[in-house]
Amino acid sequence: MYHRLCPCLLVEGGWGFWYNTGKTKENQAVKKSREDSMLRKNQIEQMQITAMSSDGNGIAKFDGMVVFVPYSAVGDELLVRIVKVQKHYSYGIIEQILKPSPDRVQDGCPVYQKCGGCAFRHISYQAELRHKAEFVESNLRRLGGLEPKMLPITPSPLVKGYRNKAQYPIRNHDGKIEAGFFAKRSHRVISCASCDLQPVFFEEILEYTRSFLQEHQISAYDEQSGKGLVRHLYLRYGEMSGEVMVCLVLNGNQLPELPQYLQGLLEVCPQVASVVLNVNREQNNVILGSECKTVYGKDTIQDTLCDVQFELSPLSFYQVNRQAAQQLYRLAAQLAEFQGDELLVDLYCGAGTIGLSMASQVKELIGVEIVPDAVENARANASRFGAVNARFICADAKQAATQLAQEGLAPDVIVVDPPRKGCDHEVLEAISQMAPQKLVYISCNSASLARDCKELAALGYQLQVAAPVDLFPRTTHVETVVLLSKGEVDSKKIRVEFSLEDMDMSEFQDGATYPQIKEYVLEHTGLKVSNLYISQIKRKCGIGVGKNYNLPKSEDSRQPQCPQEKEKAIREAFKYFGMI
Repeated sequence: MYHRLCPCLLVEGGWGFWYNTGKTKENQAVKKSREDSMLRKNQIEQMQITAMSSDGNGIAKFDGMVVFVPYSAVGDELLVRIVKVQKHYSYGIIEQILKPSPDRVQDGCPVYQKCGGCAFRHISYQAELRHKAEFVESNLRRLGGLEPKMLPITPSPLVKGYRNKAQYPIRNHDGKIEAGFFAKRSHRVISCASCDLQPVFFEEILEYTRSFLQEHQISAYDEQSGKGLVRHLYLRYGEMSGEVMVCLVLNGNQLPELPQYLQGLLEVCPQVASVVLNVNREQNNVILGSECKTVYGKDTIQDTLCDVQFELSPLSFYQVNRQAAQQLYRLAAQLAEFQGDELLVDLYCGAGTIGLSMASQVKELIGVEIVPDAVENARANASRFGAVNARFICADAKQAATQLAQEGLAPDVIVVDPPRKGCDHEVLEAISQMAPQKLVYISCNSASLARDCKELAALGYQLQVAAPVDLFPRTTHVETVVLLSKGEVDSKKIRVEFSLEDMDMSEFQDGATYPQIKEYVLEHTGLKVSNLYISQIKRKCGIGVGKNYNLPKSEDSRQPQCPQEKEKAIREAFKYFGMI
């Protein structure tokens, strides 16, 4: 009787054993069927590209599995070779193009599929613009749950030669000096002096510098050992002034044979108005150090943006596409609809480019920036422009909010242009405390923009209009400017929740999600790492983590520390994903 009530306890014989065996056979059959339908490495299948990911990969579906195919275009019919299989998705490469997409174009860049800079050179610029507009709208709707009025994307006036800045890593490979660009998601240098996104004379300066270092046996920096002298060649160009700045980033104080280098440099490019040595002795992946020494010409070069003349140092933030930036800032001013009597606060003002471009349209401009050198540059730019209604505060957003409140000032409009990670919660709280009627948010990352707009909605600000603007043709990057206005929402009654599982965090988590990092480490080292270990190493590398992420539950609790071998593996994953 006991066995009949509990047949699962039978070890052998009887109908209970038969029942379990049947179930096992059924499960095995299902498992086998699933395995038979799964893609395998080196398998070749015919697929059609139906969508595009935000990192420029084409997307196909095969038996319900998503397959990412680099350098494909929507509408392509392809033979795809599977090169990597994950649990929920796979990666493939083009084996043969059976029927090309109407978007396809011929590309002449010799290192396109090696260099990590461009992603859309194989499709027309119109197709690229269409995809970028779709990325922005999708992120706002999917990640933010927002329904703004979408304006058409603004194209860049220039698709070639638009960049006014370039940063070339200098490395040694088999006894030869290499200079160019990093490969995608790595710090492996792809030698390439020629790039049609940059002025022609950048190529000439780079090749001269590389040859000079090789001839005089001047060492290049090694990231692993921290030894070697020359780390980067950093070039800036003032499009309106014609002036060029050459900045050598050194793991030391001086460049050997400097007078000879300067003489040859001026022969190669007479437009050079400033040569600066930047000292960076830190063993990290930050390009510029804090110390700059001018060894030829001026400390800065000039350029003009929105009729405002700016002095640019190596440390100054300045948009790399001047003509498209003018379109972006003028559109931002149009969305703000200034009446001439407003107090405008420019957060993250840098050298004051955005605020000063709007200064003539408002009663008073207050710029806020935490970097002292940038604040000094902003003040000098305002003086040169004659913006007597502008002043600049060296503070963070929270400090600025407190100071303005103490002065009895309340901004009518705030404009904010944060880094890719978006605004910290404290910054959004500070904006809410200053209580502007309008907030103009300029973003280079629509995913973090969507996240911040969702949180701002809880603070009483409703997203009205969104407009993509292309400042970076042929790359995956796109700017977005949005207008938020103060509504009647009671922030105390709104709870904003974010599901990390449902959101594509890779767009605003400094390169990769925690599962992606775990997967990479496991695949390449066989080691399993926890979220705790990843967050610990993120902090060591200066990568932001959530405010309360993996904090101990009590002051007395002791967290295990990441073992050395796992730390090394995690750091390698960070390098692979371009996080350090």
